[in-house]
Amino acid sequence: MVIKVFLASSSGSTAIKKKQQDVLGFLEALKVDYAPLDIACNEDNRMWMRENVPVEKKPTNGIPLPPQIFNEESYCGDYETFFDAKEDNAVYAFLGLPPPPGSKEAKEAYLLENGPVENGTIVNGTDDAEDEENLEAEEENIDDDTLKAPVKEEEAQEEVEDEEAKGEDDQPVSEEEEAPEEEEEEEVTEEAEQEEEDE
Repeated sequence: MVIKVFLASSSGSTAIKKKQQDVLGFLEALKVDYAPLDIACNEDNRMWMRENVPVEKKPTNGIPLPPQIFNEESYCGDYETFFDAKEDNAVYAFLGLPPPPGSKEAKEAYLLENGPVENGTIVNGTDDAEDEENLEAEEENIDDDTLKAPVKEEEAQEEVEDEEAKGEDDQPVSEEEEAPEEEEEEEVTEEAEQEEEDE
């Protein structure tokens, strides 16, 4: 695919000359293959450009000014749309070209397609059927030990509490010995309630 940039080599307008230089300089910096087509010296280029700029993109007088940019036969835009695409880091999309690997535009396209990436994994990935099948397969492959782990932790905690309940002589603590702890807890609760009421 060749990008066609329609220019006026002998334009009397410095604004048009600057816009043309800006477009060409940026395309060269990106190493995009393009063909500059002069509308000032070649009547065929001028007529082709005027005929192929969409009606909605033509100015009120009907004559589009250079630079006008095409990808082969497909209209890309004028300087203003090119400038907007440049500001949005979307020049390759504007030109209808795939962004080179590693470019900012390629990374943004990847994120739009696949979702954000955190710690090397895709977050909010696409809803492809294959992705859903993989997720279901992962869920089915959950190890039973993983599901039983919380139950084992609860049992271990109960054993620790039972050990603590025994006295130093490995004798169970009597209810009378537990009663003072309960009374202390009630007193602390009553004090906390009193403080809340005072506030």
